[in-house]
Amino acid sequence: MKENKKKILIPVFLLMILAVTGIVLYYWYDNAYYVSTEDATIQGDLVKATPQISGKLLEINIKDGQSVERGQIIARQDLNTLPDTSMDLSNVRAPISGIILKKQGTVGEMAAPGQAIAIMVDPSAIYITANIDETKLKKVKLGQNVDISVDEYDGSKITGKVITIGDYANSALAVIPTSNSGTFTKVTQKIPVKIALPKTNYRLLPGTNVVVRIHVK
Repeated sequence: MKENKKKILIPVFLLMILAVTGIVLYYWYDNAYYVSTEDATIQGDLVKATPQISGKLLEINIKDGQSVERGQIIARQDLNTLPDTSMDLSNVRAPISGIILKKQGTVGEMAAPGQAIAIMVDPSAIYITANIDETKLKKVKLGQNVDISVDEYDGSKITGKVITIGDYANSALAVIPTSNSGTFTKVTQKIPVKIALPKTNYRLLPGTNVVVRIHVK
């Protein structure tokens, strides 16, 4: 009976050792060859479409998600006391070619220079900001390839490249300043790393999540 138990337990024990060894080797390899984070989002530089003059909005020719071309008229204002020769000043034009993320103006309201009528983004200039632990940052170099899993498309994979490594921690730009009083708790800081994206058939939306693995070896 004891012999039978030994015959059963020995293979089980060996399998357990192999499993643990495999897990250890996997994590060693992953930590040695990659820097990974889930704290990463797709982003784009947001651009405001603004009026040239102050005046009532007479019409707005856009909607959220619409594609427009640079210079396209997206809204018109009342000229008020300006002469008809200033007609073009009453036209609100798209400052870039891109997508309307959010229409913010409403027909009938007053609009002034600097006030956003719409928020736009150039979909060809989308990128990723990945927040990397300060303890891992020394491994990250410009030009390294990055494996990207896109949450929006069920983890579909695309490849990017590191193009910028931040010179500051995110906490340095925090709205609420860090207090020097009370009990100090050391927290690992995050450094923003910018990752360029290739041309892709996916419609990538600013603000959506991705998982990145930077090839460091």
